[in-house]
Amino acid sequence: MNVVHGVKQYITRMISESGAGMKVLLMDKETTSIVSMVYSQSEILQKEVYLFELLTNQGREVMKHLNAICFLRPTQDNIMLLTEELKSPKYNQYFVYFSNSLDRPAIKTLAESDEHESVREIKEFYGDYIAVAQHLFSFNLEHCSEPGGMWRRQPFIRVCEGLSAVLLALRKRPLIRYTANSTMSKRLADELHRTILRERDLFDFTCDIPPILLVLDRRDDPVTPLLNQWSYQAMVHELLGIRNHRVDLSHAPGIKRELQEVVLSPEHDEFYRDNMYLNFGEIGASIKTLVDHYQEKSKDHAKIESIADMKQFIENYPQFRKLSGTVSKHVAVVSELSRIVSEHQLMAVSECEQDIVAQSDRANALRSIETLLSNTAVRLEDCVRLALLYTLRYEAQGRPVVDKVDRLLASRGIPEQDRRLLRTIVEYGGRAKRTSELFEGVTPLSITRKFFKGLKGVENVYTRHKPLMTDTLELLIKGRLKDTVFPYVGEMKLAERPQDIIVFFVGGATYEEALAVANLNKTVQGVRIVLGGTTVHNSRSFLGEVMAGTHSPARGGRTLA
Repeated sequence: MNVVHGVKQYITRMISESGAGMKVLLMDKETTSIVSMVYSQSEILQKEVYLFELLTNQGREVMKHLNAICFLRPTQDNIMLLTEELKSPKYNQYFVYFSNSLDRPAIKTLAESDEHESVREIKEFYGDYIAVAQHLFSFNLEHCSEPGGMWRRQPFIRVCEGLSAVLLALRKRPLIRYTANSTMSKRLADELHRTILRERDLFDFTCDIPPILLVLDRRDDPVTPLLNQWSYQAMVHELLGIRNHRVDLSHAPGIKRELQEVVLSPEHDEFYRDNMYLNFGEIGASIKTLVDHYQEKSKDHAKIESIADMKQFIENYPQFRKLSGTVSKHVAVVSELSRIVSEHQLMAVSECEQDIVAQSDRANALRSIETLLSNTAVRLEDCVRLALLYTLRYEAQGRPVVDKVDRLLASRGIPEQDRRLLRTIVEYGGRAKRTSELFEGVTPLSITRKFFKGLKGVENVYTRHKPLMTDTLELLIKGRLKDTVFPYVGEMKLAERPQDIIVFFVGGATYEEALAVANLNKTVQGVRIVLGGTTVHNSRSFLGEVMAGTHSPARGGRTLA
């Protein structure tokens, strides 16, 4: 299963079906993001697409020598804009593709507006999602829930449509399971089940072992998005932010203008693809190897002593220039990551985070938090996250736990609206909201488990935490995931070991979970897993989600995000 390939093949077919000659690609804002995630501009230019326009741009020139490929979401606004476009066409012929199902009234409206008979094709191609990586997709939707854990109307419709498109792109008709105590997971699972039954002709895919769609709720694991990350991709997103493969470096001291925004795409950047799951220490070694390779190539290009040397230089120059850009980009990114880690004591912060979630020593955790809060180099947002993790870990101890860390945050000068997050996080993802126990107690079983883990090698103190999703998937693969905790929709159940699994997080996934899925895909034979979420969170966006989905007095007033 490859969600990038799913979108890419649709776009390739659009371009192919529009025939030879110069073309314009007419899109909306969402489909622009969808296309840019899987195709670089240079790749599309090679396919005779020379112009990219937004349908909303009313000032476009008339260019009758171009055919138009329209790739649009089937929204009411897009139907209205396309109707006006067809009444007074700016291009020769129109090949119209919608990223999801189009209803009959919309088709009729478009047909009636095509007075010049310029439309040659109207089709549904189900590339209605953001393909972040081969096994990761998103809808870039934040703040999907109302206080009380209910869906907001528009995000719910968008997620239903998008997940249906993912299933159609992957050619899957899955059995659906969901988190039992999550109203949002159940509603989404039920609606998808109804869609599959209603559109049974579209979902006419058969296989010996049905795939599984597992709908999870972010509230079940509020810990994973709060932790500092140490794999390259996850670390970049946590400290710098990634949006549609783009990273903003404009605030990095001394950054060159051409490096103020860089693109990190696993589809178009070989170094990033090969190294995005390595930890921070390993990335340093990989960068050194990359720089050494570049220096060797630079020496070769400096030796131009004959016509043959000049010819070879010209032939190799595009690859050399690409290598130069790759070196500059990744050196800039890793340098900025190193600066932030060093200036803000993130290794000490991360070790404390891991101690909180992986151990049961409350007194030691509190001492570590007090020490870090007294250090002015530690950022305010890191102080808050440590307090939130401590609150979740020791919630069962009652109100004194919250009051104690609240006083510590107040002593550091953190404003009241941010300290209210201590209550908000419990409302969002406290013990009463969760299906599973996130934290191991000190039991004979846990001591034995840690003892045997110690025999296998020294555990990295910064990566002891394992996302709850990993345990859930391991149980699912072994056929031991309880129906009472993750029930099926409908009567059918899977008797065999699953082969294809699509995991979807209501409330957003994380890059740490994407790394866990990548590792499972590597190590578990015969099982293929794809991960999706309403968005891909870092800690800032997650806390925004928490505030939007609770009765938080801090909503709209938080200063740290």
